[in-house]
Amino acid sequence: MPAKEIRNKLSTKGLKITPQRIAILEAIEKLNNHPTAENIIEYIRRNHPNIATATVYKVLDALASNNLIKKVKTDRDIMRYDAITENHHHLYCAESDRIEDYFDTELNEMIGDYFAKKGIPDFEIDDIKLQIIGKFTKNTGSATF
Repeated sequence: MPAKEIRNKLSTKGLKITPQRIAILEAIEKLNNHPTAENIIEYIRRNHPNIATATVYKVLDALASNNLIKKVKTDRDIMRYDAITENHHHLYCAESDRIEDYFDTELNEMIGDYFAKKGIPDFEIDDIKLQIIGKFTKNTGSATF
């Protein structure tokens, strides 16, 4: 994602445009593998060696709070970050700790219809995300069906 587009995203959410925010969003986009905060820190310190670890965590929280990124927690309780904010699910391999995006419109509609009809008493659903746990049998890219 070009820096101009990142600036627009930050501006649209009313966030101050800072070099740290731009660098962190760029890192998540370029790493493209649901990176951990540590992965992001390692990546951006190549070009921004003085960025503080606390700053990275604060920026990640601000970006997630403003729906510019999504948090993805693994079975190992490791927080990872996803630059794709549109509705999708995740395929998670516990053996390798690998996460791949899974897009399936029919599944989204089926789940949405199910909860629209059935609902959950005394609970308002904001979003539904599946984490499908298994293991990858081939080294492929993101799944789309």
